[in-house]
Amino acid sequence: MNQNINSSIGCTVHECKYHAKTVEKCSLNEIKVVKHEDNATTKECTDCGSFEREH
Repeated sequence: MNQNINSSIGCTVHECKYHAKTVEKCSLNEIKVVKHEDNATTKECTDCGSFEREH
């Protein structure tokens, strides 16, 4: 379990290995936001590119 908590990055994806676990935050210093559409027009067109599944 990663004990770092970045209070600037909120996260509700408990399946990610970078989720802070004790609070709804990320443990990374920064994340990469990516788009999966040529022209991102809604938030549904974007994702957290830093996501890694927790094993």
